[in-house]
Amino acid sequence: MKRLYFLMMVLSVLTFATNQMAQAQSVPSDTKVTAEVSAPQNVGNKICPVSGEKVDSMTPVTYEYEGKIYNFCCPMCIDQFKNNPQKYIEKVQEELRAEEKQDVETMPVSENPMEIPEGDQE
Repeated sequence: MKRLYFLMMVLSVLTFATNQMAQAQSVPSDTKVTAEVSAPQNVGNKICPVSGEKVDSMTPVTYEYEGKIYNFCCPMCIDQFKNNPQKYIEKVQEELRAEEKQDVETMPVSENPMEIPEGDQE
């Protein structure tokens, strides 16, 4: 009889503890659980950072690294990239900076000054 009583007490304690742990881990039904996973971003390089050749935009060879997609001229260059990613990432960044600088330098400038209506002048 004592054994039966002891066994019932142990089972009761285990059931109570299990129930408490389950409640602590459960999420209320009115709470939405969402994972914010951002899609990888294409860095937009047009020159292969390994070979220096132009990337074919019709049949791109890409590789995702740390949430960014890099473009290559061929799969063999991806293998080289994997050996030293930082070296090639720096080359991509240099290419993008040069491209940005070129875009700013070639920005068209109007020969005619912009006229501001009299009511809009401060």
